[in-house]
Amino acid sequence: MEASNLIQTVLIYALPVLFAITVHEAAHGYAARHFGDNTAAMMGRITLNPIKHIDPVGTILMPLLLYFATSGAFLFGYAKPVPVRFDLLRHPKRDMVWVALAGPGANLLQALLWGALIYLLIGAGMTERFFLEMCRAGVLVNVVMFAFNLFPLPPLDGGRILVGLLPWKQAAMVARIEPWGFYILLAVVVSNELNKILPFFPSLFSFVVQFWMQPVMGLTYALLDLLLTPLSLLLK
Repeated sequence: MEASNLIQTVLIYALPVLFAITVHEAAHGYAARHFGDNTAAMMGRITLNPIKHIDPVGTILMPLLLYFATSGAFLFGYAKPVPVRFDLLRHPKRDMVWVALAGPGANLLQALLWGALIYLLIGAGMTERFFLEMCRAGVLVNVVMFAFNLFPLPPLDGGRILVGLLPWKQAAMVARIEPWGFYILLAVVVSNELNKILPFFPSLFSFVVQFWMQPVMGLTYALLDLLLTPLSLLLK
């Protein structure tokens, strides 16, 4: 990719990514405080200051390395997790579900707002490609984060939602996976690159994309289209 195209891509995605990560993590902290755990608030993590949520490796180094390694075909990263003491929640097992849902819920709301902004800019006669592309990037980034974080593997939000919904015995079994969750995700990513070199090597990444990311993202886009239909009709 040419340097000018790379710079333009970074500028288009920078603001949506920062908002997506920051609001996602702050939402977890706010929900935890609402349900009885003040840990994140005491550590200053209920904030829209992105610096508080950026992990040098997961938010900056890993996405950049993957971007260049895959020629922009794949990006993966993570923010600094908001500390939550589930034992301090008023109803730990039930409230865990709401705390976990808060992050993806914030991404879904942001995708809706970015989508609404597209219609408003077009309705106002805006033709500047940069701003429209930024809005589309905002929708895409948040839909991806929404779908990915709902994947039912601890420590992703979907894994914690699953733990909160399952009976105690099954929940305990799933919760034991959490210390290994990051390594499992890393193996999924690496399997895709190994599959390109060794075609006989199974690509777990392709499996996750085909059977989780694509269906969930498709349903999410359909929901956004439905919610934005009144606005699109109003501005026609």
